[in-house]
Amino acid sequence: MSYHNQYTIKVLDHVKVSPPAGSVPTISLPLTFFDIKWLLKPKNLPVRRLYLYEFPYPTHHFMQTVLPFLTHSLSVTLQHFFPFASNLVCPPKPQKPYIHYVNGESSISFTVAEWSNANFNLLIADYPRDVKILHPFVSDLPSENTLEDGTVIVPLMSIQVTVLPNSGLGLCFTYHHVNTDGKGFLHFLKSWSSICRTRGEYMTLLQKDSPFYNREIIKDPDAIELNFLKQWWNMETELKEDGPEGKILTYYDMVRATFVVTETHIRKLKQWLSLKCTEYELRKLKMSTFVVSCALIWVCLVKSKEFLNNNDEDELYHWTFGIDCRKLLQYPIPPTYFGNCLAPCYVPLNKRQLVGENGIFEAAKAIANKVSESKTGALTWFTERASSGKKIDYPNKYAVAGSPQLEGYKVDFGWGRPKKLEAVHIDEVDSIAISDSRDSEGGLEVGVALRRTEMNNFSAILGHHLKTLPGSLSNL
Repeated sequence: MSYHNQYTIKVLDHVKVSPPAGSVPTISLPLTFFDIKWLLKPKNLPVRRLYLYEFPYPTHHFMQTVLPFLTHSLSVTLQHFFPFASNLVCPPKPQKPYIHYVNGESSISFTVAEWSNANFNLLIADYPRDVKILHPFVSDLPSENTLEDGTVIVPLMSIQVTVLPNSGLGLCFTYHHVNTDGKGFLHFLKSWSSICRTRGEYMTLLQKDSPFYNREIIKDPDAIELNFLKQWWNMETELKEDGPEGKILTYYDMVRATFVVTETHIRKLKQWLSLKCTEYELRKLKMSTFVVSCALIWVCLVKSKEFLNNNDEDELYHWTFGIDCRKLLQYPIPPTYFGNCLAPCYVPLNKRQLVGENGIFEAAKAIANKVSESKTGALTWFTERASSGKKIDYPNKYAVAGSPQLEGYKVDFGWGRPKKLEAVHIDEVDSIAISDSRDSEGGLEVGVALRRTEMNNFSAILGHHLKTLPGSLSNL
């Protein structure tokens, strides 16, 4: 496999990993409107998450001592998280799509590869690097299959582990968002890593923390699901035509970088924004870590883009993120509910407000208000989209992928915590990856993929804002 002549890997093995024989019966899971939402996206590109670990051992050591229990522990974990080994079944209308696991047949595609000349320190660096440098870690989802009656069978996950001899390991997960949200994925990943690290001792705890699969707990009095299904049946669904595997594109002069917003930066931002609320006699808005960090990044992104465009038109921009509804609906949903349970939030703001003297304050105010609104009207977007019967356009959109609350840096398979987390899929969409920080307790990591010139501008603008925090805060 090779994504680029400069970055070539060698595939050592390819296997199918299933739950232990007979441990999971043949079973189907219906989709809720939270899941079907992901079928309505114009580009059904999969999520691609990469975990890079330090591993100072040769390849043969990995193959002989690590791989056997890694795959065994994955098999045991899939007994509890069988949807990852399942397929999405899309029958012709008016039948509904569903997730289907077949005992003795369903499995995850698991690839083992070696990248002998990789520079591990370069791969885990924060500074800008060619986006293609991470592509060799990625394996595509297996091809979909179309039956004679037109039913489309779509695999939901593939995994690739790549050995960098005597330096590191890369674990990359490619999966379709229709299966579950980030909370469900991290529940699976932390369970697998804990079973692997403890050599199975975690199994007793997993029994008490098992995923909850009863989809009937999601209520739908407004018939959102039916309206979404009608839209999906009537649209030219790229999921059916091209499959969700969506080959990684080649981007000219595009780089990715990671920026750390420390706990000190966040604390000072919160203090300044709280003072601004008092100054303008606004009701007390909750300036959370997420809100203030998003406001800062949004302003810097717009400024870096507008610096290149030099456009005087006052365009409308949107910042979008998902909010977990497990605690926000009028009925209880278990925290271990497996599936999608995110409500999208779209925050509009004019360019002049974002790049103006009080840009970060305006952005934080708008984001905080949206978070507050979502706590009492979490399903507003769903009802509006269902009633409109069509896609709602959000121009100049930046989307947040991930959350620091998921604590991805705590995923330890027995080789220590990750040296770097990467959301590889942000190369293909206008998304910003946000996670907890590897080295800064209470801080955040922000992953960005931009054209090189725009990245240079973004880095300079963000650096300026962070440096002025202790001093002239009015410049924010």
